[in-house]
Amino acid sequence: MNITNHHVEELKDPTGILSGDRYEVMLDVEVPEDDELYSEQGIYIKAIFVRDENGARLVQSAIIERNTESFLDFELEEDEERLLLAYCEEHIA
Repeated sequence: MNITNHHVEELKDPTGILSGDRYEVMLDVEVPEDDELYSEQGIYIKAIFVRDENGARLVQSAIIERNTESFLDFELEEDEERLLLAYCEEHIA
């Protein structure tokens, strides 16, 4: 998996209940044709990235097919989650 681009939007908690900073992250990814995540339409990953007193983590992620906006019924593997987390930690202020 190769992350080619991203878009970030900070999520505000109007209630003040949630601690830390939360971001909705859209990650454009490329995967090889032999990968189970491959789609001719292309895919992107929508994730919620949190940075708080407990550190940085991904609390939610979904794999979405471009053009159809269909959610693909796949879970990210541990190494893919680590890659996404490392990318978010590096690129999100």
